[in-house]
Amino acid sequence: MKNKRKEEVSPFVFNPQLDSKKTFLNFIEGKNNKVACTMGLSIAENPGQTTCNPYFIFGPNGCGKTHLINGIGLKCKDKNPEKFVLYISAQQFQREYTDSVRQNTTNNFINFYQSIDVLIVDDIQEWMNAPKTLNAFFHIFNHLLRNGKQIILASDRPPVDLKGIEEYVVKCFACGVVAEIEKPDLQLCIDILNAKCEQDGLEIPAEVSEYVSNAVNGSVCDLEGIANSLIAYAKVNNSSIDMELAKRVISYFEK
Repeated sequence: MKNKRKEEVSPFVFNPQLDSKKTFLNFIEGKNNKVACTMGLSIAENPGQTTCNPYFIFGPNGCGKTHLINGIGLKCKDKNPEKFVLYISAQQFQREYTDSVRQNTTNNFINFYQSIDVLIVDDIQEWMNAPKTLNAFFHIFNHLLRNGKQIILASDRPPVDLKGIEEYVVKCFACGVVAEIEKPDLQLCIDILNAKCEQDGLEIPAEVSEYVSNAVNGSVCDLEGIANSLIAYAKVNNSSIDMELAKRVISYFEK
């Protein structure tokens, strides 16, 4: 584990593993994510003290789940600086658990995670074929829930589609609030792209913004990658973002 048990370290060296760039301030709200975003803001104000516990967010890859759960974590830290907030991917959690078994330190592993105030786990569908990891997590899950700690889970599918996970576990994961983030529509993609360019002090013509947004087919990840490339080219060459540049950059992302 990268972090030590919190009682052994100063809060100033505890690493929440949150992406400081993925905040609520630059998370663009739209019809596809409004409910999930509203619930997330409620959690950030009072983690562990709302009906949104556990909070289960699901949606297709590239829809903005990771941005949102990072935003929730960062706002939790801002509103509740005394709380220990941790973001971790399901894959990293599984690696740490496997290492703890190999090193005979599983009790320390579980004790550490049971000490977290707000635990955020991304891509839990990775555990569908990992029963031992899931069993260890379920012990942590139950402990945190009993003690009023906040749990946030993200997946690319709803709880009912987590095949291979015991039904009672799935029901526990879904016993708080389940919120869907849908694939963003064209307008939301345009809004995200415009906001990204504006943040970097650049303008993007409406027809170029619409062209790029159509090309990404609802993938926020692709949209951000293309936006970053457009901004980089425009700044390095001290030029504007036009259709020619957009077509060239998009060609780098096409299969």
